[in-house]
Amino acid sequence: MTATRAPRSEMKLRERAYDAFTRHLLKRDIKPGQFVSQRELVALTGLPLGAIRELIPRLEAEGLITTVPQRGMQVAQADVTMIRNAFQFRLILEREAVAQFAREANEALVDRLAASHQAIVARAKKGVTPKLIEEAQAVDRSFHETVIDHLGNDIISQAYRINWLKVRLIRHGETSLYDTLVVPVMHEHLAIIEAMKARDVERAVEAASAHVTNARNRALRL
Repeated sequence: MTATRAPRSEMKLRERAYDAFTRHLLKRDIKPGQFVSQRELVALTGLPLGAIRELIPRLEAEGLITTVPQRGMQVAQADVTMIRNAFQFRLILEREAVAQFAREANEALVDRLAASHQAIVARAKKGVTPKLIEEAQAVDRSFHETVIDHLGNDIISQAYRINWLKVRLIRHGETSLYDTLVVPVMHEHLAIIEAMKARDVERAVEAASAHVTNARNRALRL
């Protein structure tokens, strides 16, 4: 038998529902540990109930929500276990990705990564504004995703992005950049990038491990 594929319009609607949920999650319109109903998600996302119903199994499979009998759907809670698990998973993926990137990445790509970080550091000397923090956050995310995606493994790339969402659930202020953290994080990235440029795999992996460990330790300061 030939498997029946969902029409493209239905697939697009499911993706819109997922994007809307994660966007509201990151904006803290939906909070860790909060109970939500399907109707509330319809109101929040502006998407039809059918799309929300199809979204729920994906969110459960990714560990972003849990269905609790008699109570409804609960957004993942950011507890110590989740913190340790999320950062351990991130460390495992990033060590391998950084090692391969250091060995194989095009020098021009490494230079572009360095330039984007150096630009943030230079602008920060004139003062760290909300706009600069937002741009630094984008540079931070782009750096990690560029390194992960260089593995050329769609399964790992998708798993990394799901884990990234969980990391962002963990005490938002401790896992996002703020004024006193922008420059130190950029410098931690630059230490990794400098080792990559030198093709020093061991030093790059050590710097990446220290960077992830620092982020984990901030998140554990509950």
